[in-house]
Amino acid sequence: MKIETEMVELNNGVMMPKIGFGVFQIAPEQTEQLVIKALASGYRLIDTAQLYQNEVQVGQALKTSDVKRESLFVTSKLWIDATGYDKTMTSVDRSLVTLGLEYIDLMLLHQPYGDIFGSWRALAELQQAGKIRAIGLSNFAADQVVNLVTNTAVIPQVNQIEVNPWNQNRDGIKWNEKYHIQTESFASFAEGKNDIFHNETLMKIANKYHKTVGQVILKWLDQRNVVSLIKTINPVHMTDNLEISNFELTSADMADIAMLDTDRSIFGDVRTPQTVEMLSKVKLAMNNM
Repeated sequence: MKIETEMVELNNGVMMPKIGFGVFQIAPEQTEQLVIKALASGYRLIDTAQLYQNEVQVGQALKTSDVKRESLFVTSKLWIDATGYDKTMTSVDRSLVTLGLEYIDLMLLHQPYGDIFGSWRALAELQQAGKIRAIGLSNFAADQVVNLVTNTAVIPQVNQIEVNPWNQNRDGIKWNEKYHIQTESFASFAEGKNDIFHNETLMKIANKYHKTVGQVILKWLDQRNVVSLIKTINPVHMTDNLEISNFELTSADMADIAMLDTDRSIFGDVRTPQTVEMLSKVKLAMNNM
């Protein structure tokens, strides 16, 4: 059964689906068929990245599907080694070729490192040229968002950050909202950590509405005005995760979930010098030809 996803309007008027299918850590040989299944289930937002090295397979799935291009919302991300004005211009063109698209709906700076200001100028120009419909950020903490928006003329449309019951990222969402930037969550289910699908609080709420824990988390994100990304290889879960429009969480439910917040990333401290060194050493073949 195909379910139509609801949309949210970005700060430049572009409409974005509220729930998307992500292909992070999905092997290239699995990606094409999973994206085809996701599209058949009703997903219209497909999220990939240069780093994932499965843009080709995503593009093949989009070509195979009977979903019209104007109904799709395709996101990719620019890796650190493609930052800088000239490199960004070249790298986005390569992603367009790799995906087999004439335009990308949303292009994100994948990390807040490298020459982000040079890249931002390039992305803004590519947006004006019609090669990208919306531009944004990924993994930018609140202070890094403020650094960008107060030193450039173009406000991002989206900031994709970790948001889940263990790390509710209130500060990040608050600062995104201040600048009318749409928050999008990755690791929405906390990658299953801390046995999230069997958490007593979440299970109690799920049972009350005859829903799954996953559906409760996605509804919680929706009611916080957060676009959510999910990843699954299970066709049943694909469909279930879209079925969240027929119930509402109460203020008491939202308060109970708020109590689960640890205010820490499930990935540990991602802003250490060692982490920045590690990320900056990752070089992609497509950006180093």
